Amino acid sequence: MAEFAGRRVVVTGGAGGIGVATARTFLDHGAEVVLVDPDTARLEAARAALGGDRVSVHGSDLATPAACVAIMQAARPVYALVHLAGLFEPDPFTSDEHGVWDRAIAANLTNAYDMAVAFAPCADPNGPARIVLTSSVAYRRGSIGYPPYAAAKAGVVGLTRSLSRRLAPDVLVNAVAPGLIETRMAEPTIAARGEAYKQEIPLRRYGRPEEIASVIRFLCSRDASYLTGQTITVDGGITNA
Repeated sequence: MAEFAGRRVVVTGGAGGIGVATARTFLDHGAEVVLVDPDTARLEAARAALGGDRVSVHGSDLATPAACVAIMQAARPVYALVHLAGLFEPDPFTSDEHGVWDRAIAANLTNAYDMAVAFAPCADPNGPARIVLTSSVAYRRGSIGYPPYAAAKAGVVGLTRSLSRRLAPDVLVNAVAPGLIETRMAEPTIAARGEAYKQEIPLRRYGRPEEIASVIRFLCSRDASYLTGQTITVDGGITNA
């Protein structure tokens, strides 16, 4: 039997490149997948691309705790929450533009907390259930153009550690910290940095969505049954360069 047969996995940011890749790997291993994203057109395209009757979609921007609760209540029981939704917005670094900071913290950190709180009472009792949050290499390297984003992603690391203790032993909580991955969201950054940046990466290339998805699946698997509170960096070695 496939490892995740009969298990339901909720993937936020589900219409994005990593979201679709994550859905695909869980489907390949037997799971039912609920994709959540505010972009309903791309969400429907993702469902069509994935195919099958084990994929459902939910259009939501997760902007309020109530919205998070509604998603979890509709999907329960949920074996795993994979929270990929977030916001990557340049920071003008001026005192009259505090909105970038507020949006970065709300979308990348507060929302992760709200989803975890909503997930806890809806977790599959035949667990332990799993939460996988999304940090970034920016929490380790910093970011010249995106300080609010880097700060929020550092917060995700602390949140992961705290939730892993709060929800143990019923829920294992970990995070992934991707490097630069070939996704729609990263296209402007990749275009700006060009080929030269690849030479700073020990593996000399950008990551692929499926390479993040495979780590997420591992964190939700039986093989990761004694792993919680950790942030796994998947970056081609750039943080060690």
